[in-house]
Amino acid sequence: MAVAERNASSSVVIISRNCLFSLFLISTIFFSLSWFYVLRSTGTHHFVEAGSLTNSKPLTVIDNSRNNLQEEKELFRKKYDAKCSKDNELLLKVYMYDLNPEFHFGLLNWKPEGGSVWPDIRVKIPSYPGGLNLQHSIEYWLTLDLLASEVYDKREACSVIRVRNSSEADVIFVPFFSSLSYNRFSKRHPNEKKSQNKVLQEKLVKFLTSQEEWKRSGGKDHIVVAHHPNSLLHARLKLWPAMFILADFGRYPPNIANVEKDVIAPYKHVIKSYVNDASEFDSRPILLYFQGAIYRKDGGFVRQELFYLLKDEKDVHFTFGSVQKNGVTEASRGMHSSKFCLNIAGDTPSSNRLFDAIASHCVPVIISDDIELPYEDILDYSEFCIFVRTSDAVKEKFLINLIRSIKKEEWTRMRDRLKEIEQFVEFQYPSKKGDAVQMIWQAVARKIPSIRRNIHKSRRFSQTVTDKEKGLRSISLPRNFW
Repeated sequence: MAVAERNASSSVVIISRNCLFSLFLISTIFFSLSWFYVLRSTGTHHFVEAGSLTNSKPLTVIDNSRNNLQEEKELFRKKYDAKCSKDNELLLKVYMYDLNPEFHFGLLNWKPEGGSVWPDIRVKIPSYPGGLNLQHSIEYWLTLDLLASEVYDKREACSVIRVRNSSEADVIFVPFFSSLSYNRFSKRHPNEKKSQNKVLQEKLVKFLTSQEEWKRSGGKDHIVVAHHPNSLLHARLKLWPAMFILADFGRYPPNIANVEKDVIAPYKHVIKSYVNDASEFDSRPILLYFQGAIYRKDGGFVRQELFYLLKDEKDVHFTFGSVQKNGVTEASRGMHSSKFCLNIAGDTPSSNRLFDAIASHCVPVIISDDIELPYEDILDYSEFCIFVRTSDAVKEKFLINLIRSIKKEEWTRMRDRLKEIEQFVEFQYPSKKGDAVQMIWQAVARKIPSIRRNIHKSRRFSQTVTDKEKGLRSISLPRNFW
């Protein structure tokens, strides 16, 4: 009896073990299969063409990731080959105020005809004054491009379109030639209580803050160009919610202008572009070039320090110069003959000299700790510029030893990159694909999501804000202004 019970017990144990083994084996198989399908589904998809099976030809594998890349390239091509129509969702839509000509082309002595506040650009375009005035002419080129978007259906470049209904616009453009106003009309005449420049700014503030477009967003979706460091000096404190297009932030408190809110635009270079440049490392006899004002205030003290450190170096050109007489021609000749060109902080962190160097294919050496650069969110300046901290630059022999250590191959690589990106700083009319005008509009477009987010956040408590508070909020200074 005991033997029988033991045999039965052994049989049960054996059956139990077999069941457990079978369950384990089945679980393992299902687990392996499940991981196989998971990995297959998350990897790159490969598809077999049906025709290859019926014809018994070698299998053709279609890589879907390559298809996606082609789709992205096609979308990019369509964006820049797009028809300039307000129905095209790929274009930046801009509403431009029809300001009185006294704010824009009237400053160029243009007289309106036929009741229009704008010149007929199909007939004649008012010219902009030359010399150093040109370097801050950004608002002039942007305004012309907006006017052209209404006149010409087929333009070589098309990143923006002017719309007549502000509710359809991504941003609102303010066509005030603020840099020209400062350069020409900032001095007060003996019989005037205020300069014309200040009067225009006061009129502008009064006009903008009374507009429904400004009240709707508190000015956050407005674009105001103030490229000259001293332009819009009075109005900037009341128009600070707007997006400024600037040369740098040197004369702005960080709560008035900053890289998150505003756009940095290049200067229009003054010297001639180096067309058909066939020069090489060995054919440019000057190692390091600087010509300009040596004694400057603010951060420009470093120019004087560098002058004394470099003036006796045999292959360095470091002299005083200006645009007077043949200054531009001499600078063009000098930069075209130089391997490296110094861009040193002056009264402000930036200067036109950087863009003169780019146009000359002369590798820029930037000594300006607080400089902000155009399009730096998409453009790596270290590929074609040398950056040196001010504290290092003023050390004896530091700068010259650094420049001499850069060999022919590295210089050639940087020079070639300069040739590739020089179009990004070219202002011209009509605008062309990839030039400065198009790049600035694209920089504005990249700010749109942030603008919309800020506008939406500002409306959170709109139901509990009085009309008086709404008016104050649109023009008040930010917290911790000083």
